[in-house]
Amino acid sequence: QVQLVQSGGGLVQTGGSLRLSCAASGLTSSSYAIGWFRQAPGRESEFVAAMRRPNGATYYTDSLKGRFTISRDSAKNTMYLQMNSLKPEHTGVYYCARQVNQTASTIRTRDRYDYWGQGNQVTVSS
Repeated sequence: QVQLVQSGGGLVQTGGSLRLSCAASGLTSSSYAIGWFRQAPGRESEFVAAMRRPNGATYYTDSLKGRFTISRDSAKNTMYLQMNSLKPEHTGVYYCARQVNQTASTIRTRDRYDYWGQGNQVTVSS
């Protein structure tokens, strides 16, 4: 059984930083992607970033390039989302999720992810 357990998040002022973690277990496939999505109040879920395994290719939504960084600790089977220079518009619940048989064209598609973490609230105050 695949499980994704998230940690991190919280309240930060504009310009601050936060790091989210996504610890995975039960991953039997060597080829998969871990993606991050944000659900902001009153808005649809949107793709934030993703990393493919095993090649480590990363993908970001254009507006977050250079501000957010996705990384991994293979020994801990954990993926991280480092968020810097945060703005109030980055507020929302962040979810990590897994996708198998991923391609560059499906990596941003929410419906292609099958297992999801519990979500972390990120609130950026002005």
